Amino acid sequence: MLSGQIALVTGASSGIGQACAHTLAAAGCRVIVAARRQERLHTLAETLEAEFAIPILPLPLDVRDPQAVASALEHLPPEWQAIDILINNAGLSRGLEPLQTGNLQDWEEMIDTNLKGLLYVTRAVLPGMLARQRGHIVNLGSIAGHMTYPNGIVYCATKAAVRALSEGLKMDVLGTPIRVSSVDPGLVETEFSQVRFHGDQTKAAQVYQHLTPLRPEDIAETILFCLTRPAHVNISQIILMPTDQASPYHVHRHPQT
Repeated sequence: MLSGQIALVTGASSGIGQACAHTLAAAGCRVIVAARRQERLHTLAETLEAEFAIPILPLPLDVRDPQAVASALEHLPPEWQAIDILINNAGLSRGLEPLQTGNLQDWEEMIDTNLKGLLYVTRAVLPGMLARQRGHIVNLGSIAGHMTYPNGIVYCATKAAVRALSEGLKMDVLGTPIRVSSVDPGLVETEFSQVRFHGDQTKAAQVYQHLTPLRPEDIAETILFCLTRPAHVNISQIILMPTDQASPYHVHRHPQT
């Protein structure tokens, strides 16, 4: 169903983005993998091309830079310009502190990546989708966009904004074949917590300790489900959490024997 389509995945160098790239390549998509870490991108592209015999285009990109985003997408090779699928995955969390002691640089990075980066990439890709009258945009939200948790309010605010943008974008493209989905996971074991705690491996490990979190592949498979529904079906929003999680701050940690 997706064979031959062109997919752009942001934040593709690790975690959910990397899993999405793998899943889409397996489904026959030609995938543009975008992220800041060039070496990882090239390794991923080589791996996917070897495994699936599908063209993969590594695209070094910082979604926080609007000029870089516009230029990179405007100057894609002609055979890569007709993007059918956009996975807005690039995002991060920094710090876990109350607002009154929060780090302003952490706030800026979250807002610039999670919110403004999504806007910049979507603004660059959507006009082409509308001109071609086909396309599907999937935004990676979070359970944090539905339920705020203590000490994470700026991150939660950015993900609440992603939810609002997904809802509003669906209104903006109403009357066209363009579909918009938001996939909003709970705990997924990726580099997320390492980034949040600025590389503190001990703190990061404690987030997933004694419970079974989601895997990046779980999210990629959910996105594939959204993408492969019939054209008249739009999965507007999916919330998925581990069985061991009921809310951002209610998790079950298994007793150790």
